[in-house]
Amino acid sequence: MESGSSEIRRHKRTRRGPTALRAEIAAGETMHRAEKEGDVTIQPQAIAQRMEAVQSHPLAELLECPPVAGDLLNGAARCIEFDTGQIVFRQLDLCMGLYLVVSGQFLRTTERLATRLTLSPARAGDLLELAAALGDGRHTYTLSAQSPGSALLLPMEAVSQAFQNYPPMRMRLLEELAREVSRAYLTCCLSRAVRRRGGEAELM
Repeated sequence: MESGSSEIRRHKRTRRGPTALRAEIAAGETMHRAEKEGDVTIQPQAIAQRMEAVQSHPLAELLECPPVAGDLLNGAARCIEFDTGQIVFRQLDLCMGLYLVVSGQFLRTTERLATRLTLSPARAGDLLELAAALGDGRHTYTLSAQSPGSALLLPMEAVSQAFQNYPPMRMRLLEELAREVSRAYLTCCLSRAVRRRGGEAELM
């Protein structure tokens, strides 16, 4: 667990003030208007501001908690090694807890309406499966190792107990999940814009 603890401590804490929060709201409203009008390509500055606003926060900030809750998580956490191609967890299986990628690269895939989709890769420092741990307890995608790597597992029992001991940590993770969803939404918007431009170019 010491290696996992030092991995978390290496992430620098940052906090946003009222100005940054107002900028995030304004950028989000601009992006939403552009999406409703079917044109996100003419809003590059708004897109850049929005992407910056929803960037993930440092782990040291997300998992900051009093010593009692911190000792609980540290004592329960365990590091798991994975070989290339090995499945870490599968979509719809019961979630065992939160996963912190320590080394290697992992691939996220999901099944939607009989279609297999590839999501963004997971790399060292990523905290995975907030949606499952904070939701219904079922994995929302399948995670497999693309290279030899390791991940730190924070078991669900310890995470739930830490939430009870220190509710603000759960709120911070919910906010991080919202940022994660926003990043995925923006990525979809940009992908649609690229496809739209490609279709228009073919017609010309």
